[in-house]
Amino acid sequence: MLRRPQPSDSEADLLREQERFLTSGAFSAASVVRRPDKRRGEAGATDGAHSDENGGNQKDVVTIEDLPDQLPSLTPAPPKKSRFKASRVTFEDEDAEERLDRHDTHISAVLSRIVERDTSCAPVSLPAFTGMAFPKVLHRSETSSQVPPSSLGGKKSIFARQIAAQRLQEAKKPLHGSSDASKTPQSGEQNLLPDTEPSIHSGPRLVSGQGLGVPDSLGETMRIHRENQAKLQAMSQSEIVEEQRKLLSQLDPRLVEFVRSRKAQSDPSSAPSSKHQEDKSRKEDTPLESVSGALSGAAELFEQPQEVEMAEGDEELVQTPVMTEEELPVKPQKKWVHMDKLEPDKLEWMRDLPAPRRKGTKKAMQARFDFAGTLIPPTEDLPTHLGLHHHGEEPERAGYSLQELFLLSRSQIIQQRSLALSTVANILSKARDGEYLSVLKGSVISTLLDAGLLFLLRFALDDGVEGVMSAAVHALKALLVCTEDEECLDLTFSWFRGLASFPLLPSSQEEEDEEDEGLDEVMKETAKEKEERKSDYDVSRQDVVKGLMKMKLLPRLRYILEVVRPSPRVVQDILQILTRVARHSSSSATQVLDCPRLMETVMSEFLPTSWVALDLLKPQSIYGHPLASAMKLLRVLATSGRHACARLLNSLGVKERLSCLLSAEPSELLLQPTEALRITTEAYRLWAVAAGYGQACKLYIDLYPALVKTLQTVHQVLSPSDPLQLQRLSALLSLLTQVTHTAGCHQLLQAGMVSAQGEECPPPPPVSWGHVIGLQASLLGHLKGFVKSLDNPVQKDSSLALIPVYLVYLEAYYYQLSRQNCFKPVETLQELELLTSEVLLPLMCHSAVQSLMKNLRSSSVVCTVQSGQLDPETTPNLPGLACPGWRSCPGMVVSSSPFPLLTGLGLLLETITGIHKGLSSKFTGLLLSEPVIGYLHSCCQAKPTFSHSRAWLLHHEHHLLYLLLQLAHRLVPTEPEVAKHASLYHQVTLLLLQWLLPGSEYLAHELLSTIVFSKDFISEGHSGGPEAVELGELKLHEDTQHTSLSFQTVGALLREACIQLPSIRGCFLTHLAHLEPSVLASRDAYLGRSPWINSHLLPELTGPTLPSDWPFLPLVSLYERTGVSDGGGLAVEELPQGALQTVTHCLQWLLLLEVWREESLKVIPPVAKLARLSCVFLCSSDLFLEKPVQKLTWGLFRLLTRGSRLDSLDLNVPPPGLASFQDLYTALLAQYEAVSFGDRLFGCWVLLPLQRRYSTTMRLSVFGEHVGMLRSLGVTLEQLSIPIERFTSPPEDSLPLLRLYFRSLVTGTLKFSWCPVLYVVALSHVNAFIFSQDAAAQEVEAARHSMLRKIYYLTDEVLRNHLLLFRLPQQHTQLGFDTYEKLPPIRAKRLESVLGVHDSKDDKGD
Repeated sequence: MLRRPQPSDSEADLLREQERFLTSGAFSAASVVRRPDKRRGEAGATDGAHSDENGGNQKDVVTIEDLPDQLPSLTPAPPKKSRFKASRVTFEDEDAEERLDRHDTHISAVLSRIVERDTSCAPVSLPAFTGMAFPKVLHRSETSSQVPPSSLGGKKSIFARQIAAQRLQEAKKPLHGSSDASKTPQSGEQNLLPDTEPSIHSGPRLVSGQGLGVPDSLGETMRIHRENQAKLQAMSQSEIVEEQRKLLSQLDPRLVEFVRSRKAQSDPSSAPSSKHQEDKSRKEDTPLESVSGALSGAAELFEQPQEVEMAEGDEELVQTPVMTEEELPVKPQKKWVHMDKLEPDKLEWMRDLPAPRRKGTKKAMQARFDFAGTLIPPTEDLPTHLGLHHHGEEPERAGYSLQELFLLSRSQIIQQRSLALSTVANILSKARDGEYLSVLKGSVISTLLDAGLLFLLRFALDDGVEGVMSAAVHALKALLVCTEDEECLDLTFSWFRGLASFPLLPSSQEEEDEEDEGLDEVMKETAKEKEERKSDYDVSRQDVVKGLMKMKLLPRLRYILEVVRPSPRVVQDILQILTRVARHSSSSATQVLDCPRLMETVMSEFLPTSWVALDLLKPQSIYGHPLASAMKLLRVLATSGRHACARLLNSLGVKERLSCLLSAEPSELLLQPTEALRITTEAYRLWAVAAGYGQACKLYIDLYPALVKTLQTVHQVLSPSDPLQLQRLSALLSLLTQVTHTAGCHQLLQAGMVSAQGEECPPPPPVSWGHVIGLQASLLGHLKGFVKSLDNPVQKDSSLALIPVYLVYLEAYYYQLSRQNCFKPVETLQELELLTSEVLLPLMCHSAVQSLMKNLRSSSVVCTVQSGQLDPETTPNLPGLACPGWRSCPGMVVSSSPFPLLTGLGLLLETITGIHKGLSSKFTGLLLSEPVIGYLHSCCQAKPTFSHSRAWLLHHEHHLLYLLLQLAHRLVPTEPEVAKHASLYHQVTLLLLQWLLPGSEYLAHELLSTIVFSKDFISEGHSGGPEAVELGELKLHEDTQHTSLSFQTVGALLREACIQLPSIRGCFLTHLAHLEPSVLASRDAYLGRSPWINSHLLPELTGPTLPSDWPFLPLVSLYERTGVSDGGGLAVEELPQGALQTVTHCLQWLLLLEVWREESLKVIPPVAKLARLSCVFLCSSDLFLEKPVQKLTWGLFRLLTRGSRLDSLDLNVPPPGLASFQDLYTALLAQYEAVSFGDRLFGCWVLLPLQRRYSTTMRLSVFGEHVGMLRSLGVTLEQLSIPIERFTSPPEDSLPLLRLYFRSLVTGTLKFSWCPVLYVVALSHVNAFIFSQDAAAQEVEAARHSMLRKIYYLTDEVLRNHLLLFRLPQQHTQLGFDTYEKLPPIRAKRLESVLGVHDSKDDKGD
């Protein structure tokens, strides 16, 4: 028995046991079974064959030639490529089931496509019998046809050598054939006999002749082939190309590809070249396909905006030769693995860079930037040591594209990420400055945002590397914050209402949610719920700031400030980002305040109550030192609302910071001088905002000595003229102005508390009038000194900058003084006279002020003609003020602008002339000055655009216009010279009323109450205006030679309207009563009623305060109240009391504007006027029948249908507020049929849209659905103020409408006695149609013949003569048209031909 091997056995023991086992013949405990390889298809028999073949060998010996001593590195082999994968095209959105059906190889799919071939005439031939096997067996001994291994570049298998030999043999055939053909080209073309052996080019490639039913099919195909060859030889090259083009345009592209593939199979010599061309084209197309397929929407969006416009010229295309082994800088060695074959594509990067383009090209190219964000021209050759060249696309061009920067920003290498983000930040900064406008297509910022920049920056903020995080913060600041915008807002802070600003909210675009349609108001989702349901991308696409807030930007910024504690630059960037977020809206400001530990970190780290001097040489950190940007953030937060301001003052300890910073001089604050001035300026501004709410006034009493001390150093500021010192002093004056307003309300609030009797009333502020009355004398002395300093060239600019602030303060003082119990009228009047004579008149007459006033038009935003947008880089979802470059161009904010000075002066004049009426006449020169008159004339011609970038400046310019008009309101009744320009002032008032923005409702109310309906400003009413209108109408009546009583009453109607102006004013003020809350809030802000102001943020910028069509408001409101929708129709309820008087007043005002103030209504399209006036007929069943309404509507209809006004009336454009005019016209037709009673006015209104140039649909409605109204549409040609030619010319071309015309005439539905106008119109069009000589379609010609035959056989002789003898429409004749005495020869011939054809057809029928 065999024993088991032991661990102690030696090798000799194991061999001995093996011999014993083999000699014993026992069965082994385990057996080795070689399973067949399924991949190679080996079978068990094959294994047996191999075992028999190698049975004599005891061992398998494997020998490998040239095996290196060291194993090669296990680099992954290139992936195997399928030959058929490229031909299979799949799409992402393709249905998998459809793809399976298309590629289904099931037997049913195959059998369904079987088409039986006609083999009736095909010869049947049996294969020849041979002694060889099929397929032929390949023996190893047959090596004669194989390629020697040396020619294959290494040892290859037998099968590989056999295939190589076969390919080499196939490659030799076309070469010999082509050479033979080249030797004897003529013989190869001419001697194409059937018995000769055909070469590759000697026979047809596509047709074999098997399907022909003739015995000699091959000879037949060759005969056809020779005929084709002969035709081709007879044609010129251009004819061949033309025929080829026709064939390619007619044939199926798949068939063309099939023919080309057959050619490639039959002509192998052309295959390599075609394949080379195909590969070349595929290589050229690959970048575009890979970019569009592999990259997301970001890469697609980069293709358009980052294209550089180059000069025209042709691009020189130089093909780079393939690199050879001799050009390699390092020669490959034989011992190197896988270096036996050159790969040119991989070695291209080792070449020297090709030279950049020397010529321009019409083709736009991808924009590339350097690390500073500067655009690099494509022709610029930069040295490589700058680091701007890389191995991406276009390696010869320096710089990085936006797409490459996006890829680098997500790199694994820290330096690449931070460098890419810093470059993007520089690009954003330069884009905001407008440096790319002339060289790049589109907007860079819009493109970056659409490509996902917001998400990229938000991801980068979460980076753990501080350098990358800092670069992301800087890029985010460059995207959100425009430094020049902030500078302009700071400069205008001390202007009148300068602390108020619009929220930087994108224009609201409310999208109708289909899910909410049909639901009750309670069931509908709120705006907040809809916002929460949206994705981050959807929110950021509409509003960038809101999208960032949704992505938790504030907690991340808090973490960076509190935990990371970055460098000073990053801290400043974060504070500016928070300031921009706070400017977005009051809700965003509240989110900043509510963010946990954010404001606490800002207050403790950047606004501490105590600090040490900062090391100026090594300012490594600014933590623990006060920053002006942090104080500015608090000021912007306080602007958002009085509750936010109270939280800052009471909860976050802002009062202590203000006391700490303002109780000492800036030089004593242990800060840099400039930083000390900035932070004290921002502290004064923050305090002024708080005082504007009536808050922090106790602090005024505590710091009164420090404020007085600062005021005593005013004149020291003028000499050096430091801008920071001027801003600090202006901020202090703004604070004193707000404190004065608050103190003026103390008495009113105290009396209110007594009379409130338990009702809610704001408490009186701690500061009273006695606390502020002592400052006026000192500040008035400063103002006098500034006026005198205007003569000093050194101090002139500083004085002009400070005078407006002092004027605003004096206005606040005198306005509040007149409302105090301690007001002494006599002393105040004397004081005002001294102020006028000593300060105001010398100031107005000074040469410096006069030169400033000459810049009025050039500095105006209203009058400036804009060729385009102010800043195309301001995107809709990230609005800005568009201030880049404001210093280099004229505008309202520059030092040469007269707007702050004139606004302050006008404000003070309005107040003091209200107290002292006699002072008004002393300021006549201001209104009559040439700059002011020219400026007002320019305003009348202006068409200001409405946008965020202009609104904040328009807000200030509207103040100046309002103040000038209020001064004119005081002077026009008393000063004849000023009254000469009353019409100009009234025109400007009407335009300003349409321009006023949200927050200016009080100004609109004041203008409506004083100037708009004032008889003094409508000078035409009392200077012969109505009489002049009557004379003009009389002359027009003589020229047109038609009478209408209503036409001559416009003058009398205007006279009546002028008498009713007070009632008209009351009517419009009543209909604008819904604006009362806005008017009151605007009044409190305008008059400085601090305790009642809730926020210094103006309302959201949704549009002007009043709609542009406000003169139609009473009429539209009445229609909306009385007409209720009922199943698509309109059910008219009972008119409310006073409706007739309301409509009468509205129509009187519209008539007055149309005659004397036409320019003010030009903003309303004529079709909108017509649509709104149609409410007269739709809002009641009998309102239009009232005499006053009839007369006024007749007058307006005559005005709307005169000459050029009728030409500008385009009914094909939908009126504002309506889907189309057709819907309104349908309602008018239904109303006419129901309640018109044949009213001539209503009839004219219905006839107006039936002119030939308007849509055929409206004429089809009359003659189709509402044909019954023709019985009562009795408007005569004399009553119609529209020329009849507008209805009859050009001839009608709508066959359905012509048939309706003809049917209404011959059936008697349309008669001259019932509807004269449309009778003439139908006659004219039918007559022109039946006798037309123009070629037409068969259907039209048949309709002409049919109508003409029916007309000829009409029994109504009158209608028959009218239709056949109609000549031309004549509006002033009895019938309205002329007729021929007899049928003209052409018409007679036409009639005879039609009737003759008809008779011949009848004869054939018989």
